[in-house]
This record gives sequence, C-alpha cells and structure tokens, in this order.
Amino acid sequence: MGSNNAELTELPDGIFSLLDTDLYKLTMQCAILKYLPNVQVTYAFTNRTPDMRLNREAYHWIEEQVNRLGNITLSPEELEYLKRTCPYFNDSYLRFLTTFRLQPSEQVKVLFKPLKDTGSANDLGDIHFDIGGLWLHTILYEIPLLALTSEAYFRFCDKDWSHTGQEEKAYAKGVKLMENGCVFSEFGTRRRRDYHTHDLVMQGLTRAASSALERGWKGKLSGTSNVHFAMKHGVPPIGTVAHEWFMGIASITNDYEHANETALRYWVGCFGEGVLGIALTDTFGTPTFLKAFKKSLPTVAEAEVDTVDTQLPSAPLPAISATRTVVDAMSSGDEPRHLHVTNMDPPRSYAQTFTGVRQDSGNPLEFVKMMRDFYDSEGITDKKTIVFSDSLNIELCLEYMQAAEEAGFIPTFGIGTFLTNDFTHTSTGKKSAPLNIVIKISSASGHPAIKISDNVGKNTGDLDTVNKVKETLGYVEKKWAAGNEKTRWGVEGQEASTAEVQE
Repeated sequence: MGSNNAELTELPDGIFSLLDTDLYKLTMQCAILKYLPNVQVTYAFTNRTPDMRLNREAYHWIEEQVNRLGNITLSPEELEYLKRTCPYFNDSYLRFLTTFRLQPSEQVKVLFKPLKDTGSANDLGDIHFDIGGLWLHTILYEIPLLALTSEAYFRFCDKDWSHTGQEEKAYAKGVKLMENGCVFSEFGTRRRRDYHTHDLVMQGLTRAASSALERGWKGKLSGTSNVHFAMKHGVPPIGTVAHEWFMGIASITNDYEHANETALRYWVGCFGEGVLGIALTDTFGTPTFLKAFKKSLPTVAEAEVDTVDTQLPSAPLPAISATRTVVDAMSSGDEPRHLHVTNMDPPRSYAQTFTGVRQDSGNPLEFVKMMRDFYDSEGITDKKTIVFSDSLNIELCLEYMQAAEEAGFIPTFGIGTFLTNDFTHTSTGKKSAPLNIVIKISSASGHPAIKISDNVGKNTGDLDTVNKVKETLGYVEKKWAAGNEKTRWGVEGQEASTAEVQE
C-alpha cells in the first residue's frame, strides 16, 4: 500500500484538524448555535455496500482514532482564516469555536459485530456508531467518522493499492474538465481513501487550475468543500447547507408540510438574504420543496409577529434584514454585492432570493427540466445556478453541463468520490471499489428524522415515519436506474478502463 512512502511517516494518523470537514457542517452549526442550541439528536450509520466489511483490526484503529478526536482544538491560524475567508460566520459562532471540543467518550460508541467471532484481528464484521448528544456538539462527527471508516477499510482490509499516480490522475481529470469549460469543486472528504490521497488530489487539481488559467480555458476549479484543504491549498471553501438542516427541523417541529419553508426562513434569518444562497431541494422530494420555494420571505414586521405558522419551538424569530448581501460559498468567489431594499419593494420569494439550487438525487436531466419549468412559471428571469453533486464523473459533468446551459442555467459541479477514491488493485490493475457509507441524523427532540429524496435508494430513517410522511405530502416514489447505491462508483474487480469513467 502507498503508506509505505517515507513522506507518510510524517503525517499524523486520522483527523488532526477541526477544519478537516465540509464547510456546510460549520454553517449549519452556526445556525444551530443561534436558534437551536439545546436540541438533543442521534445519528445512524449505514453501509450501502454491505458486502464490504471491516475486520477487527480496523475496528480497533477506528476506536482509537475516535478517542483522539477529543484532543482537537481550533488553532489561532485557523480562526484567523475563518474570519478572513468566511464573513458569514458571526462573532458569537467564532467565539464558540475557539473553546469547542468534541467529547467522544460521552457522545460516540463504536461497535463491532463479527460474522464469526474467533477472536482474530482478521475476523470480518459490521461497524456501528452510536452517536448522540446536543445537535450543536455532535454535528461535527459525521465527516470525520466517515473519513476514518473509509481509511480503516483501505488500511486493514483492502491493502492492494498504492498512492502512486494519484496526483497525476487528478491533474488529468482537472484538465479534461476545465478545457471543456466545466466549473467544479472537490467534494470528496467523506469517502476519501485517506488524508494523503486527498492532499495529492488537491495538488493535482490546483496544478490543473494553474494550467487552465495559463491557457485561458473557461473551466475553473472553484474550490473544495473541505475547509482544512481550502486553507492549505489556497482555494475557496465551498458549501451551503445539507439535508441534515431540513431533516432536523422537520423532526423538531414534527410538521413536514411546513418543514422546507421553516428551514429556509431560519437559514435566511441566520445568514441574511442572498448569503449562502444555493438551496438543497430533495430532502422530502423536490416537488414538495418547490411549493415552499415559491413563497415570499417575511418582512421584518412579519417576522416580529410571525404571521406565518413556521416558528421553531423555543427559538427566537428570524428577522429578515433590509440589506441584502449577495455572497455565495457555492459561487466562484466574486465580491459580495449589497442590495438595499425599502418597504416599497414588492416581497421577494425564496426562489428569487436564492442564487440557485443543488441537485443531489434522482435523474439530473429531469431535474433541469423541472427547475426550468418552475422558474418560468414563477416569472423568474434571473440566470440561476444548478450545482450537480450526485455521483459525478467527467462524462456526466459534460453531459449535464450541456443540458443545463441549453436550459439557461449556470452549471457547476461538486465532484467527490471519483476524485478522492478512484483506485485500482496493484496486483491486477482492476477496480478497487470505494465504500459507500453515510451517517444521517436519525432523531431530534425525541422524534425520528427521515429523508425521502428524489431516488428511493437514498431514502433514510424510520420506515413508519417515512411512509406516514409520504402519505401526508402526497410523495410520488421515484426510481432512477443509474442510481444503484451499491455500484455508484464502480464494482470491485471490474476492468480499470470501465472504472475510470464509472462514478
């Protein structure tokens, strides 16, 4: 395995920076601190590739690494970076981060259930995480736990691979995307092979970005979702919000008919109108989301009296600022624009205010058509962005880019596992398939938390609640043939030529 490289001996094991996570975990934590600091939650781990099991040796390593998470603090340099780079973080949140510590001994239990228990380090079994505590404190576990689990599998189970050529592979992918006009960011923290792979990929992509700049290509590396690597490699941190925000609010209020509107309202209340303005549509199905998206933002006066029945229990009401600062961490990093509005201006809808949407499940081409029809029906003529982020590779990016541009959108792409876990077996040259693992919020305030996306394969949570919410919302089940969660990024042992373009 590549870990025999001498340079790797200088790297600490596991996770060693609080910022080695996706930006949207920090933005959500900021909003939770403001509105929901006392909410208790739990999380559930799912291995969507159940035949790829870890061994006892991997389990012990994960357990050790989880315990070490409690030693991580935000460094002064990292604090200054956040102040300089992320103006949407308020002072209260930055002060909170300076003293924040994960407490894994109280919040996380790692469990191992062997298929056949011989006591051997090589016994195969299933890993489980029991995660619970204040939402404010536990929200930062998801990304490091997933990254550690993936690293453990490829450190102790599938060891027939090498880091050799990873930087060059990332460079070639970046060049191919950018010479074809593609604007994309790196989204691969959760399922990366290991930290060093992630670093090599960022080196290759930033080198490709320099080549693109020199050659005048329209394509661009817009950044990375990983805040640590954004800081390390001098690119923008990219992200807005995750399904977790919508899932948690729906669970807390137990009001799925208004959950999307409530989540949008409090998001704008925390960060301001037009800030972090890429909306995630598919937590309870995109058609349901669009019903909320077309509604008007409350005015300051309406927020004070809460004329819309969307208030969170025990949470202060969000007052919408009369100054709109248009800045978007999913965008290409343009300077913020300040738009001053008066009471004479007509109410703006969320769809008008948000700069675009993110597509994360279901058929992307159908999504493009649905969003075009939606914006047209609402009379919205601004050119909106679609961020594609579901299981992408080069060919899919180029296909979706063409479709989105023809429909009048600005397409951008968040590419993850295809960049940070695209390997072949050293001995055979065939595909070394990545794990497909997820951690989702499973309860909040004692109520089940669920997700019913635009593809049935991505649905999560308590089945009875899922069925009840589907009935309440009139949800129409959708299946997408290309959305098989067990083979999203290729099949173990397939020919490398296929694996190169399989996501």
